[in-house]
Amino acid sequence: MSTLHLTPEERALLNGAEGTGVQQAMEIVVTLGRIYGATELVPIASAHISGVSYKNLGDAGLEFLDRWADEGARSRVPAWLNPMGMEAARWREMGIPADFGEPQLEVIEAFQRMGVTPELTCTPYLLPDHIPQRGQHLAWAESSAVVFANSVLGARTNREGGPSALASAIVGRTARFGYHLDEGRRATHVVEVTCPLHSVADFGALGQIVGQRVGGCVPCFADLRQWLPLLPRDITYGGEAVDRLKTLGASLAAYGAVALFHIAGYTPEAVDAGESLLRVDARHIVVDNLKTAYEAMNDADVLDIDLVSIGCPHASLAEIVQVADLVRGRRLQTQLWVTTARRTREAAVAEGWVQSIESAGGRVVADTCTVVAPLRILGIRSVATNAAKTACYAPAHSGVHVRFGTLEQCLEAALSGRWSA
Repeated sequence: MSTLHLTPEERALLNGAEGTGVQQAMEIVVTLGRIYGATELVPIASAHISGVSYKNLGDAGLEFLDRWADEGARSRVPAWLNPMGMEAARWREMGIPADFGEPQLEVIEAFQRMGVTPELTCTPYLLPDHIPQRGQHLAWAESSAVVFANSVLGARTNREGGPSALASAIVGRTARFGYHLDEGRRATHVVEVTCPLHSVADFGALGQIVGQRVGGCVPCFADLRQWLPLLPRDITYGGEAVDRLKTLGASLAAYGAVALFHIAGYTPEAVDAGESLLRVDARHIVVDNLKTAYEAMNDADVLDIDLVSIGCPHASLAEIVQVADLVRGRRLQTQLWVTTARRTREAAVAEGWVQSIESAGGRVVADTCTVVAPLRILGIRSVATNAAKTACYAPAHSGVHVRFGTLEQCLEAALSGRWSA
């Protein structure tokens, strides 16, 4: 069995040199390292922390965060948060009751006391100062952000839990195992896609099929680049390539447990690697249609739609523009949420795109998403979405019925109040 070697500084943290809070964080990082056979810790460039919604944490989670903050735990690296259960500035307007809204704000305050930036998004890589660089080690917990950072940007992070990501932020390190190692990043499956992919929803459907087939392994798509334009140098606006890839990754992570995928000749580690990227025992998968995925993600008995949800993972500026163009000058017949990062929303306000959506009766909502918001408390029973991740989690997490389709289908439902196949 391998031995985890600690530097003198790391051993001091483990022995309580900087207080109980830091010591407990170090115990978590070290214990995980020993469980997974790591031989050393590695410094991280940033942390992204999940498990932020009061819907998931409850009072016990809030008490834990307060106690850690009281014990002197402070983040040593840039650290941000996943979405919470509401928008901080407009939760009363959203209809969130005080017995949810007030403790939710206390959760964010506890994180702030630990030096975590109150920027709440599942797409931190779309914010200019949050984009990880190739080869950087991270401790990110949000599954869709993990797979994008690993696959599209070539950074290195395991799929952390919320507490372990926070612990890594506090000590500035994570254990070097899994996707931090070259061997852990080699493809276990080669995926051949023989059907066309025309939309973001199609990429989500592909992720549903492949995610269920490969579980927590590493797929390499042999021929997917034909359905993708070149990735722009600046990804913060989004666009066809970025939005399709973030949806694919989110779906792979939700329906499987994929933290890394490759696209031959396209993603950073697959441009020149060829056969060396594959494990010798890599298996072959063929996807020749998406029908089973669309059927699995659709509740065929649902016609009336209470809420149309766009932005899971959080919408890019390009997606907000698409929504604005499709609803401008029209009137919605049901609720529409476009969920996004706060800074992205501010940029969209500056261009007038948010105003077009909200003039039609929709909302561009920051800080939250439909998966972690208390939908049942808000009286929502049915959701239409083009996000495979929402289609995966919303039925179980929120007890709602889901219709899944293209952005155009979803916005038609928002305009009519009903789903049209």
